Amino acid sequence: MDMENLGKLAKAASVSLARLSTKEKNNALNIIADTLTANSADILKANEIDLENARNNDVAPAMYDRLRLDEKRLNGIISDMRSVSKLPDPVGEEFDSKVLENGLRLCKRREPLGVVGVIYEARPNVTVDITSLCLKTGNACILRGGKETINSNIALVKYIKLGLELAGIDPNAVQYIEDSDRKYVSELLHLDQYVDMIIPRGGANLHRLCQKESTIPVIIGGFGIGHIFVDETAKLEESVKVIQNSKVQRPSACNSVDTILVHEKIANEFLPMLAKQMLQDKVKMVAHGDVAYKLLADVAADLVVKGEEKDFDTEWLSLTMNVAIVSSLDDTLNHMRKHVASHSDAILTNDYNNACRFVNEVGSACAYINASTRFSDGGQFGLGAEVAISTQKLHARGPMGLKELTTYKWICVGDYATRS
Repeated sequence: MDMENLGKLAKAASVSLARLSTKEKNNALNIIADTLTANSADILKANEIDLENARNNDVAPAMYDRLRLDEKRLNGIISDMRSVSKLPDPVGEEFDSKVLENGLRLCKRREPLGVVGVIYEARPNVTVDITSLCLKTGNACILRGGKETINSNIALVKYIKLGLELAGIDPNAVQYIEDSDRKYVSELLHLDQYVDMIIPRGGANLHRLCQKESTIPVIIGGFGIGHIFVDETAKLEESVKVIQNSKVQRPSACNSVDTILVHEKIANEFLPMLAKQMLQDKVKMVAHGDVAYKLLADVAADLVVKGEEKDFDTEWLSLTMNVAIVSSLDDTLNHMRKHVASHSDAILTNDYNNACRFVNEVGSACAYINASTRFSDGGQFGLGAEVAISTQKLHARGPMGLKELTTYKWICVGDYATRS
């Protein structure tokens, strides 16, 4: 593939996209959604090829679940695109207005970033989500999905481009790198003349690669060990339900919980309750410490193993989780600082001071009080969809929606003003 030419085409398309009205962008989103719906059988057929390849290659269950499309999932993805068309358009929004003593009027105005490069793994939904958010914000995009989902993504992009053409928009606004050779990732990371931001969506290795190689600003996100701390004042039955939802509802998601930390004062009562529920859900529990191991194993021996320190740094993405006993909130916060608490973490408590300390001191992009970590999602946050969940501290944090795909410029208005 000629990556430089691909970059040129995307850059040129971004110029025309930036001129579109909100009405034109919303109309295009709905036309693309109609096109995807009309060709859903073809898309699902392509996805089945990817699924068959995955089965033949013994792909891990978490990866298989991420790449799998069915009619319900595809309809949900298309529905999210329609939802984006109904959201307020941030482009052109003016904020932080003020008038200086010399009469000069200033404000900041939101505008598109330009071209966004997104590198992701076995997630065909990302192809549609990125298209939706980039089109709504007037950005072109260059997409590079994983080899595991190559057929699904090629089919999706085929009909996205057809929808763009039907809407009278340059189809080069959405580019897909169809060759799965990794050299094209490296070339994309060096297209700084044409690409304005890189967003990796995948494991820690992908993020490190982008950080080291890219000559383009990179948004880091999606990776982090999810924790839930059950303090000594928590409602125990309700806490079990929150943990179950955080782990079982979709274990392959990046916002599923990885580590449960339980205050020592309630461990004797709570851990058997937790083990009973996890036994029903067939969740493997990696127990840390002899007390935790005995309390869990007494109820669900076949699902309990003894853990090692390195397990605390594992993003399980499956029906597996660490369980450990802690002596205080201080111990909990220290543990989380040590073990990559940067994504979605929760405290279950009836103590107001503990709740305040937790959200003030935890380093997570999304901090929860008495709620499942599974809510970390653009759709759940009312963003329509998300381009990524950022775990860094510059530009954007947490689920990245429309505003996070814009930048701003200062608008300065005077009456032939000159500086004295």
